[in-house]
Amino acid sequence: MPERDFETDELVLTESETRIEEPPLYKVLLHNDDFTTMEFVVHVLETVFQRSENEAVRVMLHVHIGGVGVAGIYPYEIAEMKVAKATEMARTSEFPLLCTMEEN
Repeated sequence: MPERDFETDELVLTESETRIEEPPLYKVLLHNDDFTTMEFVVHVLETVFQRSENEAVRVMLHVHIGGVGVAGIYPYEIAEMKVAKATEMARTSEFPLLCTMEEN
């Protein structure tokens, strides 16, 4: 809020010391298992994480070969929602796909 300089009767603008910090981001991770099909993982990446087909295949192969892969990086509430949605899709399709999140 501007302050009034009573000597000159003018408004003086002062800089605010308020700094807005970005919320911490969280990685959503998909973990490899021996039962969830590659096609299903690609489907989850396209549906829940809005990845293109090429990106989804690349991430799925990374998960398959390396054991774990990053599906996306989001603020906490969004990451939590995506973990829940991916887990729900997997359970509904009777796959044990493990989806977790960790601070970036």
